[in-house]
This record gives sequence, C-alpha cells and structure tokens, in this order.
Amino acid sequence: MNSLFANPEASAGLALVTDGQKHAGVLAAAASGLCGFIEKQGGDAERVLGVSGIDAELLQHPTLSLALPNYCQVLEEAARQSGCDNFGLYYGQQFKPQALGLLGYIGLCSATVEQALINFARAFPLHQRNSLIRLVDDGECYRFDYQVRHGAILCRRQDAELTLGMARNLIRHVLGSQWAPRAVHFEHPRPADWHEHGKVFDAPVYFEQPCNSLLIPKSGLTRAMPGHDPVLLMVMQDSLRQLSLAGRNEPDVVDDARAQIRQRLVLGEPVLEDIAEQMGMSSWSLQRRLREQGLTFTTLVDKQRQELATYYMRQQQLPISELAPLLGYSETSAFSRAFRRWFGVSPRQWRQHSDLVTTSRHQSAFRAFRM
Repeated sequence: MNSLFANPEASAGLALVTDGQKHAGVLAAAASGLCGFIEKQGGDAERVLGVSGIDAELLQHPTLSLALPNYCQVLEEAARQSGCDNFGLYYGQQFKPQALGLLGYIGLCSATVEQALINFARAFPLHQRNSLIRLVDDGECYRFDYQVRHGAILCRRQDAELTLGMARNLIRHVLGSQWAPRAVHFEHPRPADWHEHGKVFDAPVYFEQPCNSLLIPKSGLTRAMPGHDPVLLMVMQDSLRQLSLAGRNEPDVVDDARAQIRQRLVLGEPVLEDIAEQMGMSSWSLQRRLREQGLTFTTLVDKQRQELATYYMRQQQLPISELAPLLGYSETSAFSRAFRRWFGVSPRQWRQHSDLVTTSRHQSAFRAFRM
C-alpha cells in the first residue's frame, strides 16, 4: 500500500491567525449552518453553543478559529440535547463542499476527482489541527483515513461521521448522488440506530475499527471536476497556507499530559514520574507547568477518570463490572466510590437514569425528523 498523502501530526504546532486570532483547532467553516441544523433537529442552538463554550458570532466568519475540543463537544452536545443520536451523520449528509470554505474550494477547483481528494487531504491539516488525515493507495481502491488526535478529546463520534460525510459529498458532487464507497469504517462502537449509517452511505459500515475510513473505488476518479480552475485553486491553497504561517503555537502540556494519562490508565494508577518521562521532561517540570494552569497531577488524573467514566457508561454494551480496570482501579468498589463522589449516585443509578432520558429524547427527535 502506498500513501499518496500521509500527515498524521502535520497540523500539530500550527496556528492559523485571522484578525489577530491564533488558529486553535478548526476553521469555523466546518460549522457552516450548524445552528439552523440544531434547530431543525429540535434542539436549542443557543443552549448547545453555550454549554460547549462557543461564541455564536464566530460561526459567522468561516476563517476564524474554533478550539477543536469545543467543536467536537458542540456536535456531541447537539446530539444529546436534540435527542438525535445520529446528528453528525445527518449533518454530514447535507453538508455541501462549498460550505467548507477554503478547504472545500480547494477540492472543487482541482482538475479531477482523484486530484481533489489528494489536494483535500494535503490541505486538511491547515484547516484542522491535531488530526490524522491520509489517502492511501490500496490496490483497486483509495482509503481515506481520518482520526482526531487531540489529548483533550475523548468523545468524537459525531465529528467522525460528519467528516466522512463531507469527503463523500465532495465525490458525489461530480459522480452523482448514487455514488457509494466500497465500505465505511468507524472507530467508535456501533450506535443504537446503526442501520441508518448503511442507508446514508449506501455501503457496508463497520464499527470499532482502527480508524475512520472511506474505501473509495478508483473507477470514475479520473472524471474532470466541473469547476476546475487552476488559478483559483492556487489562490485558495495560498490563502490557507498563509493563514497557517501567520503564527505558531507551542505544544499544550496539559493536553499532552491528558493523552498520556488516558493511555496509562489501563495499566493501573498513573505515576507522575512515568508520565513526565513519556513527555520528555522531569517530574518537577511537569508539576510546575501544571501549577501554572491551576492544576495538579492528582486532579488531572481524577478529571480524566471522570470523563472516561462518563464515556464508558454511555457505551451500553460495556458491563459496569468491567469499567474499573479501564479507569486504572484495581477493584470495582474503588470505582463505585469515586463515581458517587463525582456524580452523587451509583453507576447503576446513573445508567438507569441515562437510559430513560435517552429513550425520551430519541422519541422526540424521531418525531421532529419525520416532520
């Protein structure tokens, strides 16, 4: 297999600047029409944005920046608040390439569908930081891989389904609405309404895979893009490149520490010295950097356990009895005590309440979707 474009961490350390603002994650064009779509699904857009820490004014400016954790959170929150569990899937289904701003037009102005995919993958790290993006030659097909790689982001299902929908729509722009990938892969567990994914992509969909991927047959990819414009393509590419060169950020120590802690939890209680060594610094240096952010190593570990507990508790296929070792606890009783301290209820009570709320929201969302 040959990777035409592989850049797993090319976006790390880049900072896009627009009107003096450094690019903190993803350009706001990725949220085009978001508020209207939230309302269409029966949600409260103002509330969803507020909970996720996103200023609605930013969404009016496609070259301004949204922090990637907030962007992923707003999609997850929209799914929860609206009761539409497949929010990202449906949002991506209607997301046109033109709405992606500079990145979308880089694809649209390319010479052929194949070149559009290559240019799209090459430009993506300038559009969105801390992500894997890769186009791999896999014989009769190309494999379009995508994965968020940000230490502060755990819940990213909605973003994954949205992004693969965006890539699919770039191809359908030329090959028509009947075009379908050979297969679709998602890294997250199979959701309750998983049959909808096969209908939307018109292809076999596999869950709990190593990466989010579209398997794209090569037939038809030499077709010319109807809007091919080499001059405009250069302008779009240069504009995105200039944004990326306008400033550079230092790596975020807190995000790196979060990622290392999450990786180590399955091995047991994270140790400060081990985490610091993995990050290439001394333990006292890590403690100092965390103190500068108002954190301690102990509170950071506790916070990651709490976030992971919430994530795993929402995976209904995971028995509660199996969660303790995933969070670095040697005994289920230790996990239960920590959970009650975090949420004021036992894990079993939390899941029972969550099931009731989810059922009610799904029923309301289904009625709204059918209207």
